[in-house]
Amino acid sequence: MNDAKHNVAIAIGSNIGDRRGNVAAALARLRAFVDVARVSSPYDTVPVGTSEQPDFLNLACVGTTTLSPDALVSALHDVERAVGRRGNGKLGPRAIDLDLLLYDQLVIDEVGIRVPHPGLAERAFVLVPLAEIAPGLLHPGLHKSVGELAARIDASGVRLSGDGVLTRVRRDIQESRPAVSLALNRAGVMGVRTLVTLGAGFAGLRTTIATFDIFADLDAQHSGVHMSRFSQDLEDALSDVIVADDRGIDELALAIAERVVQSQRAERAEVTAQAEIALPRVTPAGGKDTREFYTVLARAVVASGHRRRLIGVEAEGITACPCAQAMVAEDARARLSVAGVEPKEIERLLSLMPVATHNQRGRGTLFIGAERAAEIATLVEIVEQSMSSETYDLLKRPDELFVVNKAHATPRFVEDVVREMLRFAADAFADVGDDGFVFARQINYESIHKHDAVAESCSTFGELRRELGGETGVRHTTLEEWLYPQ
Repeated sequence: MNDAKHNVAIAIGSNIGDRRGNVAAALARLRAFVDVARVSSPYDTVPVGTSEQPDFLNLACVGTTTLSPDALVSALHDVERAVGRRGNGKLGPRAIDLDLLLYDQLVIDEVGIRVPHPGLAERAFVLVPLAEIAPGLLHPGLHKSVGELAARIDASGVRLSGDGVLTRVRRDIQESRPAVSLALNRAGVMGVRTLVTLGAGFAGLRTTIATFDIFADLDAQHSGVHMSRFSQDLEDALSDVIVADDRGIDELALAIAERVVQSQRAERAEVTAQAEIALPRVTPAGGKDTREFYTVLARAVVASGHRRRLIGVEAEGITACPCAQAMVAEDARARLSVAGVEPKEIERLLSLMPVATHNQRGRGTLFIGAERAAEIATLVEIVEQSMSSETYDLLKRPDELFVVNKAHATPRFVEDVVREMLRFAADAFADVGDDGFVFARQINYESIHKHDAVAESCSTFGELRRELGGETGVRHTTLEEWLYPQ
């Protein structure tokens, strides 16, 4: 693709299934790589070559593209497949049919591409719609205008479709100038759910329901983004994953963002995603096989000159409060001392038993931004082991005792959990370059307070390594700075 714009004329037709929906979907996808200037009225047309099939709904459009002729033809075939064309031969019924009629004033006769379209001068179902919107276009081989050719053709099998079909695509409202000419940072869709099959970071493929938020920026000259294209970009990216099923959800999010930049003609696109997954586990004391559920997260940004993606997880665990435990221990020392127990014996007794404290369920989040794939199981392990103890849905009494004892033997503040996640991440991802990124967040759902506690930190791996090495005053790169570098 280059920056030069080329004038093109394209025919669109459908005669099976939802003709209106097929043509509308094709035209919407077409706008991703053709700047459509005009769209003709829709026409009901008699099939050419055989009457043993339904009438076609035909229209034509003209516009400009930066694609080369062969790339444009390939893109048209991709749209046909996406909308639902499945063979049916040249003259058979079809859900959608896209033909390149004219490309500038070029004459091309090669395998797979012929311009002007060889049937342009003889087919009324093509000429009549095209003459409506571009009668002055010249046929480069015949040196006659489209209007002249249409005036000489038998158009008895072509009639206007009079039910108002496709009025929704005749005028592209989103392309018009808004009443208030202000640029927007983000516009898009949230909560788009779909079924995905993920491979990266798992032992085998896993199918799950994922939810996507998809955004693009919007300049001051356009009224809105094309909302339907976001879902199309998602489905197109999912089609790619079918043939590359080792992708993770972060790579899928990045692929969607790349498509959004093209389809919306945006400067920047951002995609977030999350999906619930189950990992096999064994209960700590009873040794029972079970499954625990986790949330896999992704965030991707594509902007001018850079691409960024993050893969992450959310996992739950338990934390025991060090402060309250210290106060309970001091109270126990005082009580035992009053009862006449010797100081050395007091310390021995306290070392033999867990000291009471309040505890709370916590939820940890860890993101890694790196070129190499991050194993989901590794991220989960880091988050769980950073808390006082992991938790389980299935617990028998011996397992409960194990979790309680482990938590009270490893008391941690919410801040401690974040620091542990960062330390573990530095070890687990030692091969990630200094420009890689790490984000850690912990929320403790407090048991004795009416509020919750939260702590978070983020930095590049280079900054993290410097700080772990003892350097003080290291400035941390923020998440937004890493996603959108200057």
